[in-house]
Amino acid sequence: MSTRDLLLHSQTIAVVGLSPDESRDSHRISRYMQAQGYRIIPINPRASQILGEVAYPDLQAAAAQHRIDLVNGFRRSEDIPPIAREAVAIGARGLWLQLGIEHNEAAEWARAHGLDVVQNCCIKVEHARLKAQGLLTISAGS
Repeated sequence: MSTRDLLLHSQTIAVVGLSPDESRDSHRISRYMQAQGYRIIPINPRASQILGEVAYPDLQAAAAQHRIDLVNGFRRSEDIPPIAREAVAIGARGLWLQLGIEHNEAAEWARAHGLDVVQNCCIKVEHARLKAQGLLTISAGS
């Protein structure tokens, strides 16, 4: 699945490492995606609510309450393997690793278990690029 298809066919994005600090990239990028019509589910064990949504300590807890289409990782590269395993376990469609975040072994493992994986790519930049080209013309998740 292309990045465009992944964005078109995802409605709910769980953001692992979403910070309540408005100056952090994870917050600004998630706020943008929320404004574009995506449901953002914060994954942060130290927060109770971020961007008007209940924050969950991990993906399993979030998946017990929501259908997660896409997992967006804002964690260090070395933290990605357990996130990839959780993304597979909850039945997510894809795993998106933000700019500067790569873990080839975890990405290959996730692909082998059915996930579409994007690494080292900002979801906001990619969304804005595709939208500017007229390639994302319908609401999130349609």
